[in-house]
Parts: sequence; C-alpha cells; structure tokens
Amino acid sequence: MDVREAVMTRRSVRGFLDTPVSRHTLEQVLEVACRAPSGGNLQPWRLYALTGNALDQLKDSTAARLAAGSPPDEPEYTIYPPELTAPYRDRRFHCGEQLYSAIGVPREDKQGRRRQFARNFQLFGAPVGLFCYIDRQMGAAQWADLGMYLQNVMLLLTAEGLASCPQEAWSLHHRTVAEIVKPPQELMLFCGMAIGYEDPAHPANNLHTERAPLAEVATFQGWDD
Repeated sequence: MDVREAVMTRRSVRGFLDTPVSRHTLEQVLEVACRAPSGGNLQPWRLYALTGNALDQLKDSTAARLAAGSPPDEPEYTIYPPELTAPYRDRRFHCGEQLYSAIGVPREDKQGRRRQFARNFQLFGAPVGLFCYIDRQMGAAQWADLGMYLQNVMLLLTAEGLASCPQEAWSLHHRTVAEIVKPPQELMLFCGMAIGYEDPAHPANNLHTERAPLAEVATFQGWDD
C-alpha cells in the first residue's frame, strides 16, 4: 500500500472485531511513526497502550462512572471552541448527522445518541486502546507535532490492515485513565485511540465523511504570472 492509498482509505472506524492485535505489529507502528516532524526534535508524545485485563479495568471503571451519572472530569483543554462559527460549526453538525443516520438513530432519540456516545468509552469494541499524552509545558506548536505523529500512527495501522479511531472524548475522563496508566503529573491526556480490525458488518463503518472542496480551503498564487 502506498501513502496515497493509506490516506484515502484511513477513516475513523466505530465498530471493531475482537480479534487480538499483535504487540510486535503495534510496536513497529509506534516506532516508525516517530519519524513524524517535530520542531527542535522535542518529540512531545508519550504513549500508553492497553489491552486485555488492563483495558477491561479501564472500560469497567468508566462504565461504572457513566452508570452512576458522575459528571465528566474538569477539562484540561477545550475540544471545540465554545462559540464555533460557520463553516466549522456546519461541518461538525453535518458529520454528526451522517453518523447517526448511518446507525439509524434519529435526532429526536436522545437516549440513542447518548448510548452511541458512551460507546466511545468501550472503544467501539476494539481490543487495544492507545492513550496519548503531552507534557503540560508544551505549546500549540508541540500539539501540532503530536497531531502529525498520530496521523503517522493511523496511516501505518492502515497499511498493516488495522483500523483506528482517534478519541478526544477520553479527555473527559482523564482521571479514570490516569488511575490505570499512572502517568507522571506533568503529562496531560490529549486523546485515546481505538485500534483493532474493522467489523465490516457494523453500520457505522459505512460512513465516509465528506471533505470540503479544495477551492474552499486552499488559495494558489503565482501560477498565472
């Protein structure tokens, strides 16, 4: 698989098989992904990979919190701007409507939508959870480095026949994750990532979210001189 094919076929999968993922394969992916660009070579990412009993403990703890109606943890960063404007607000809304339409949950089914959101914290059935931290002293530039690293991870997983779903939702339960992985205090959880083999029968995996046309996001200058 070449890079173009990996980019075009990668997507956020929300239904996984319970087939185990080889530790050797995952280690290779995470190591090669470290070739991502990093300003000053800071390499600001820190990763915790969970499977088996460790992942079961995390899922059980989070499920218990949700069942008890416990509020999310105090956020350590804002996932979306509070006053999101067009076109970004429209893209987010349309993406959500596409997902819920694919799985047959109408807008008025609030309980169904809450159940779907709660599936984040079961990693959509994936057998591996990857939890990605960054040092609190880092700034916006290093967060960009972390994003490039995670993109490398997802493309390399695609090349290995594996699927993934990056999940910023895990930042809402960063204390529960910390109870399992026990990171040093200076690290902040950015996101989780579900990793495994795609369940082709799951309706959520029929979704291919649209991207804005190039003319809407890019300007070219100098070619007509």
